[in-house]
Amino acid sequence: MRHRKKLSLLAGVLATATAVTACGTGGSSDSTPGAQGFTPPALPALDKLGQPEGELNVLAWPGYAEDGSNDPAVDWVTSFEKDTGCQVNVKPFGTSDEAVNLMKTGQYDVISASGDASLRLVAAGDVEPINPALVPNYNDLFPFLKDKPWNSVNGTPYGVPHGWGANLLTYRTDKVQPAPDSWSVMFDQNSPQKGKVIAYDSPIYIADAALYLMQHQPELGIKNPYALDDKQFQAAVDLLKQQRPNVSEYWSDYLKESQAFKNGDAHVGTAWQVTVNLTQSEGAPIAATLPSEGATGWSDTWMVSAKSQHKTCAYKWLDHIVSPEANAKVAEYFGESPANPKSCELTEDRNHCATYHAGDADFASRIWYWTTPIEQCLDGRTDVKCKDYGEWTRAWTEIKG
Repeated sequence: MRHRKKLSLLAGVLATATAVTACGTGGSSDSTPGAQGFTPPALPALDKLGQPEGELNVLAWPGYAEDGSNDPAVDWVTSFEKDTGCQVNVKPFGTSDEAVNLMKTGQYDVISASGDASLRLVAAGDVEPINPALVPNYNDLFPFLKDKPWNSVNGTPYGVPHGWGANLLTYRTDKVQPAPDSWSVMFDQNSPQKGKVIAYDSPIYIADAALYLMQHQPELGIKNPYALDDKQFQAAVDLLKQQRPNVSEYWSDYLKESQAFKNGDAHVGTAWQVTVNLTQSEGAPIAATLPSEGATGWSDTWMVSAKSQHKTCAYKWLDHIVSPEANAKVAEYFGESPANPKSCELTEDRNHCATYHAGDADFASRIWYWTTPIEQCLDGRTDVKCKDYGEWTRAWTEIKG
């Protein structure tokens, strides 16, 4: 089974990020949806569908637009092509930064954007608002995924929620006892798992440290792990430097992380549910939990390019990809929670939605979804400046040494 590899975010793609003067994030203390504090370019949503244009250029995470070429049994593109006459051309990307750059070319009609890319695309005018009335399956999607700060601005939706997941605390049950319920097992300088910690290889991992500090050093006043002023940012960086000697490996390929857990190089780490499932299926004794502090994670959105020449095909794709049948196939193949609750009756594994907490709004509310840090603090503060993604990238290089 192939799934996407959310590789570490690349440095230096900040031009559009800094154009956003304030963006919301996910997490248990969501800012008010639509209150991002910036005005997007004035772009209209499509008012009606026309005749399908015969072609659709899709920019997607690997595993989101499968046509059977990777696995004959995994195909939800062919049925779409037959039903609509829109021939699909898929360009996979490995990082959100890569996706943002590719969208600037104007060559793609739709994109599956994670929360650390979506508002950059909105601010740059690379994507336009959507008209939910033209996406019949939109009405069926879980309400807690709609009108969120990473997919809507001022109450206007800019995409269709697709799937989501958490970065879970994962551990070898035979090596980590008792079962941990806090990120302390990874961040405590005196953790008994010294030398057996595996951590995510990306500047955005600084948010994981900040999330930990929100609970364990409340005097820092961190309200949002993606909104860090100088003092807060330095505390997170210092925590990661303190953690560095305990880390055996930084991972960006979930298959390599799975191997590290299986061969015992790693006893505890940050992982996706798909990594847990794969590792368990291959006989390794691991488990995962959403710790008491909460977790970072992702929520993905299908968006329409403002430069698309195939908007009817684009809308038909948006509706198809969140249909019960297609959304079930994607979620199960990819390893995430579907956006459409009707999908839960169609997964081959009847426990899939329970495993991935589909429909569990309380679980979802404990996740701080990836968002690009910018200079204007995402928590609403105006009396200080926060560290932007460029600063995070420079610090990450220093952390890894």
